[in-house]
Amino acid sequence: MKFFKCIGNAIRFMQLPKHEKRITFYSEGANYWPHLESLVCELLREFNFPVCYISSSASDPGLSLKHPNYHTFLTDEGVVRNWLFQNIDSEIMVMTMPDLHQFQVKRSRHKVHYVYVQHSLVSLHMIYRGGAFDHFDTIFCSGEHHMKEIRAMEKVYGLPEKNLVRHGYGRLDSILKGAAKRTKTKEVSERKHVLIAPSWGPNCIIETIGLEVVDILMNAGYKVTLRPHPQTIKFSFDTLKPILDKYRSDNSFSYEANVAGQESLLDSDVMICDWSGAALDYAFGLGKPVLFIDVPRKVNNPDYEKIPIEPFESKIRNKIGVIIDPEKLGQLTTLLDSEITPTAASEYVFSVGESSRVGAEAIREILQKS
Repeated sequence: MKFFKCIGNAIRFMQLPKHEKRITFYSEGANYWPHLESLVCELLREFNFPVCYISSSASDPGLSLKHPNYHTFLTDEGVVRNWLFQNIDSEIMVMTMPDLHQFQVKRSRHKVHYVYVQHSLVSLHMIYRGGAFDHFDTIFCSGEHHMKEIRAMEKVYGLPEKNLVRHGYGRLDSILKGAAKRTKTKEVSERKHVLIAPSWGPNCIIETIGLEVVDILMNAGYKVTLRPHPQTIKFSFDTLKPILDKYRSDNSFSYEANVAGQESLLDSDVMICDWSGAALDYAFGLGKPVLFIDVPRKVNNPDYEKIPIEPFESKIRNKIGVIIDPEKLGQLTTLLDSEITPTAASEYVFSVGESSRVGAEAIREILQKS
């Protein structure tokens, strides 16, 4: 049934008048809406541009937004989406999904300007695959490190210069707004609340020492929220199951499968992480400390050292938290109770609080030149 609905949506999109689909957003699903929401809303509110929004998930909140100039379309993650991308006729395509034109998702046969929006503050040359950004025309950069990395990749690999925008980071702006609105204060007597929010992959926390970490925290009397990466849930649920089987019924433990929400970020006192960009969102957005378990680096580009820049997620660790050797987890609770002072976001992130305005204006400029 979904397959035929997706085909119908693809036909409906293709039949839209050209002026109604000048700007098209693509989202892989609900977890990416927080990175696109403010930009979509700014374009609708301030510029009154028609906007199309295509998502591969029926649960994506972006499909529920209502506006007379806003058109939504559900697609799949396979044949319909891939066909639609190859044939899409839109002046601008905005997306948070890297690896354009490297695998199944290709650039359109029509003239389309592709804009990449960051869905993390991490560097672009280690955690992402080689060539992940080569086929975009414009890169929205969250900080100076992204600008330097793209220019370095262009130089090392002989690539044409892309249009780089000092955009900022919409997810961070959203967290800052959420924190400013929050009125709940923590009672002195309340137990410390620890949020475990790691990255995903064979060397990451949940996939290697997840149960051991949760055991230590629960036995020490902490309140614990486990917030796995969506890819862990999708590809490595067998590593989550023993933890959930053991603690799901315990009132001191909670499991959060939706990383788009902010409640656990706002409610917790400290985050335990590895190489996830969530640590940067947490420290910069909320001024809260992070304890990094020093599992092996998450490396999806084995050639990342050809780019002579230390990855931001490595460089910043000692400034926003403390690092613990995974072989010394006995020190975990002692470090959690120590004082850790994180660093201000504005030192590293562009346009804090203003990314939606900056991004919308950049898209308007691209339209004017097209």
